[in-house]
Amino acid sequence: PAPAGLPGDPDPEEAVSDDSSRHGGRVRGFPHERGNWATHVYLPYIAQEEFLELLELLVSHARTYVPSLAAMEEFHLSLSQCVVLRYHWIEPFVRSLRERLAAFHRFFCVADQVKVYTNQNKTRTFIGLEISAGHFQLLELVSEVDGVLEEFDLPTFYKDPSFHISLAWCVGDLSGRLEGQCLRELQDIVDGFEESAFLLRIQWEQIRCKSGNKYFSFPLR
Repeated sequence: PAPAGLPGDPDPEEAVSDDSSRHGGRVRGFPHERGNWATHVYLPYIAQEEFLELLELLVSHARTYVPSLAAMEEFHLSLSQCVVLRYHWIEPFVRSLRERLAAFHRFFCVADQVKVYTNQNKTRTFIGLEISAGHFQLLELVSEVDGVLEEFDLPTFYKDPSFHISLAWCVGDLSGRLEGQCLRELQDIVDGFEESAFLLRIQWEQIRCKSGNKYFSFPLR
């Protein structure tokens, strides 16, 4: 299934219009142009039933502060910003990614710290689970992905990234309502959730690249 809510969504790549009402009011981070393919490198997370139960608890509680919050339907951890590739760049870009990522092994992260994020232009607010262990391995992956981006003269990842899995989002900058008391209560829910220590220890098994409507997978060894 196509992951929902990835950077560069919401429109199919060959759609010419960009009507925000078609995708929950989300605003595209850059103007759509035919032949430009929104591209994103990430680690996919397949949610288990217990994770979805925790998600429901967190979103239900956070909606007492921000009723417009919507739960994510698919989950991932970003290894790149959303960048723009021309169509003829996709194949060499993916080939270079595959070469650089081939040596990496599977590894674990712990995602157990609730945090509030906004996107760069402050048009969306997110609740996410920040990584508290596994940061070094993620930085190694980002370094290789950045190397590929530099080959194509594209923007690299953030200098001091806060690696996280987004759980819920809403339109606009509503971080002020979610931080403080709400954030502390959400963290209490995570800390008190049965088997959360086991549940939020995640083994990453593959990296994916989404470019327009194309998906490429790079299994970790």
